[in-house]
Amino acid sequence: MSILEPKQLVESLGFWGGHLAIWAIVFAESGLLVGFFLPGDSLLFAAGFLASQGFLNIYALVVGSFICAVLGDNVGYATGKRFGHKLFSKEDSLFFHKNHIVKAQKFYEKHGTKTIVMARFLPVVRTFAPIVAGIGKMDYPTFFKFNLIGGLVWTSGLSILGFVLGKSIPDVDQYLLPITLAIVVISIAPSILHLLKERQK
Repeated sequence: MSILEPKQLVESLGFWGGHLAIWAIVFAESGLLVGFFLPGDSLLFAAGFLASQGFLNIYALVVGSFICAVLGDNVGYATGKRFGHKLFSKEDSLFFHKNHIVKAQKFYEKHGTKTIVMARFLPVVRTFAPIVAGIGKMDYPTFFKFNLIGGLVWTSGLSILGFVLGKSIPDVDQYLLPITLAIVVISIAPSILHLLKERQK
């Protein structure tokens, strides 16, 4: 079973088990240090498509994913506020690299509070942005407001896009893999461009 294949999650875990697995992945990628490698963008799109085919419930998918995304960012914020500076003395490991926090920090310095919304669509930055906000002791009501906006746009936007395409395009399942791969490429492209610019500097 692969987290890159939501259909396998549903078939293996059942209707509601599939929902729970997707919600858990969204939560982990939004606020846990070990969640930065998870495929949030493509997962939400594919899950929306599966909902259009009756494998999932679109309302439960969107509402549950939104709640888990918001809760995940809150956990990330609390982690940064409580343990932030200790993270910089933590040794790099398979699931943690200090440069991920540095990357999110630079993004935060450039875009300010908008980072909490924009980071939703950027792998790695998505996971570490709320942690950086906590480290910087960003005003919590402000953080929470942008967290709600970003979580809603990200989860509902991608899920509903997959759902609408699944309902409106005949035999769209034939194109699901290339569409999903395109979403992955689009989502990681800004990070790759940023790395290339940093190397040139």
